[in-house]
Amino acid sequence: MPKKLDSWLFREFAQATFATLVVLMIVSLGGVFADVLGDIARGRVPAGMMLAQLGLQLLNYLPLILPLGLMLGLLLAVGRLYRDSEMPVLTAIGVGPRRLLRPLMMLVLPVVAVIALCSLWLGPWARDYARGMVEAGNRSLLVAGLEPGRFIELPGGGGVVYVGSMSNDGTRLSRVFVYRQDGDRLDVTTARHGQLNVDGEERYLTLDQGFEVEGPLGAGRDYRLMRYASNDLRLPDVDAESDDTDPERMPTSALLGDPRPEAVAQLHYRLGPPLLALAFALLAVPLGRSSPRQTRYGRVMLGFLAYMVGTNLMWMGTDWLAKGKLPLAMGLWWLLLPLLAFAAWAYLRDGRMRRPRVGRAARGGA
Repeated sequence: MPKKLDSWLFREFAQATFATLVVLMIVSLGGVFADVLGDIARGRVPAGMMLAQLGLQLLNYLPLILPLGLMLGLLLAVGRLYRDSEMPVLTAIGVGPRRLLRPLMMLVLPVVAVIALCSLWLGPWARDYARGMVEAGNRSLLVAGLEPGRFIELPGGGGVVYVGSMSNDGTRLSRVFVYRQDGDRLDVTTARHGQLNVDGEERYLTLDQGFEVEGPLGAGRDYRLMRYASNDLRLPDVDAESDDTDPERMPTSALLGDPRPEAVAQLHYRLGPPLLALAFALLAVPLGRSSPRQTRYGRVMLGFLAYMVGTNLMWMGTDWLAKGKLPLAMGLWWLLLPLLAFAAWAYLRDGRMRRPRVGRAARGGA
């Protein structure tokens, strides 16, 4: 009987959590997709990397999505048990809220382990790998989607490029045609040879031995023809390359021995999501308690607000640590440990029977 009860409760918790996570993932995917498209439109990310960047960015957001999905799913599952009067029946046969701990941990512990894996390893790896891909793509027009023998639009609508042939690394070009438009003026440039050069945050297409024609986009005869030996065309701006010593790009093992405030802040930021997920999962059981006539989503909104407050305090604490406004020894423990203690206290206190108060008259009669 206990095994069947645990299996049934685990199935109820898992189904509600999975459904909630699916909805949150779809919503998050739309937001991440919009961000990636915006970077592509501004020329900061090559268009050919859209799907790869989308997957890596979504993996980076998992430590924030999974705790919310876990808490909301458990809130809905526990609330349904109370709303359908199943929890009062279980309490009548001796299965109180404390008895839910075993099936609850059967779901919570694996999810917390996945959150820790994403926060401590997969998330930093995805963030570093995504930036490395963009930096490599910004140095090579081949990675950016330029193919020999085809007219390709430059990122950000900067113009159209045609290349007759290209080197294997995508940096040296031959038989180049470039069309650009700036307001009511057009510019057509041709060259026998060309190469891609990077100067800090700026990219230039250096063309050799060619012609440039500039004139009005509409009617008019204000045209200029120039022959040049070398001509530099600036390409759309890209994101600045980040340093390898940036704590956001460093693996968690390297952060352990780094005394810099930024590294300590980043380490505590990565430790926060799994501990927050455990605390919110324990809080979901007392928050999910409701009467059959009570509204279903009132407690869900309360849990969502608690999650928003907790995550915002985590972000603020990380910023305070990085700027030296908090002692490094304090870290984020001032937030995580009290929250875990309060969640454990609220869970253990949930469902406890209060002792009836004895009135004065009853004491006097005795």
